[in-house]
Amino acid sequence: MSFMEKLVRQSKFRHVFGQAVKNDQCYDDIRVSRVTWDSAFCAVNPKFVAIIVEASGGGAFLVLPLLKTGRIDKAYPTVCGHTGPVLDIDWCPHNDHVIASGSEDCTVMVWQIPENGLTEPLSEPVVVLEGHSKRVGIVTWHPTARNVLLSAGCDNLIIIWNVGTGEALINLEDMHPDVIFSVCWSRNGSLICTACKDKKVRVVDPRKGKIIAEKDKAHEGARPMRAIFLADGNIFTTGFSRMSERQLALWNPKNMEDPISVHEMDTSNGVLLPFYDPDTNVVYLCGKGDSSIRYFEITDEAPYVHYLNTFSSKEPQRGMGYMPKRGLDVNKCEIARFYKLHERKCEPIIMTVPRKSDLFQDDLYLDTAGPDPALEAEEWFEGKNGEPILISLKHGYVPGKNRDLKVVKKNVLDNKAPKKVEKPATPQKPASPQLTKVRMMLH
Repeated sequence: MSFMEKLVRQSKFRHVFGQAVKNDQCYDDIRVSRVTWDSAFCAVNPKFVAIIVEASGGGAFLVLPLLKTGRIDKAYPTVCGHTGPVLDIDWCPHNDHVIASGSEDCTVMVWQIPENGLTEPLSEPVVVLEGHSKRVGIVTWHPTARNVLLSAGCDNLIIIWNVGTGEALINLEDMHPDVIFSVCWSRNGSLICTACKDKKVRVVDPRKGKIIAEKDKAHEGARPMRAIFLADGNIFTTGFSRMSERQLALWNPKNMEDPISVHEMDTSNGVLLPFYDPDTNVVYLCGKGDSSIRYFEITDEAPYVHYLNTFSSKEPQRGMGYMPKRGLDVNKCEIARFYKLHERKCEPIIMTVPRKSDLFQDDLYLDTAGPDPALEAEEWFEGKNGEPILISLKHGYVPGKNRDLKVVKKNVLDNKAPKKVEKPATPQKPASPQLTKVRMMLH
């Protein structure tokens, strides 16, 4: 890979190395979902690993306490309320017991996981969010506002929900003429960037309902693209060239005419899923079906995207979970941890910077996003922005007590997304009593 060889340079991340854990620290005998969809199929936080699994006659995912390694019994309870396959899952960044799921059954469900994990199947969500007319392939929580959740469906529609009331408050329709491949919030959640099958990358102000920048043919190949925001507001994309080579590119949304940098990688056909660490500016690329993780440092010096190294293994990956920084072991200089899905198991992979000293390495661990939201949902919908509230990892992360999610529903079951950005829809008939059960409070 010639461009990679050219990019060798000095960096504290130059010698980051990846290592799979021993077999007894894997999660074994899991039937990972075979559904055809390019999401990660796995979501992790400092308490739990969630994995989308095969389910007969519906959709399900496993939620395992991190320490529950080894063989997972076939009878282990699942989260199983969807009537069609689950396509995407995302842990709430502000509550380690709350997870959202999107499914082929056209719904989004939000779940409360008990303190020590599941002891029986969980089939009743805290709230069902209905507004999509086709399968929901993307769910992603707002990074800094409590209870704000975005979903994107194969109806080419993006809906932003206030989970605390069960309402669809923003509906971005007529923006995407084709399937939406990815949606990513900016660091403070004021903007989103999307990648679409029409080969355009768009930057959208969701509260104004406006596209503020776009690039046609960001990657010219027909296979799926991905686009993510970086901490400085630039956008990193992965996609394919006209010759079906995998590409990565860096863009400035203020001038999308030409990329800041573009690189060809190889001719594999797996979609490259990017995982980004805003504290170190390192991007990890995991190709679906690949058996490697490549990582790059992004700086403001040419060529801007610098190849660091590749973690290689023998088995291809079906999906990948990525641990938030607060879930890492700072005493071992761990800077990333992945949860690699095989056909029948989940294997943690630990990325470490070799250091001789046992002291806290403050150059590796800048203050990182903590679990406290900067804003309430209502404040964000009214137009306020809040940067992530940062915490130090110097003494390790100690999780606080998570209270349960409270949903005071206004119009849940018949909550069709509003036609206008400003007004929520009115309910046609009352929500079912089963879903109007109120659970306890999230803070």
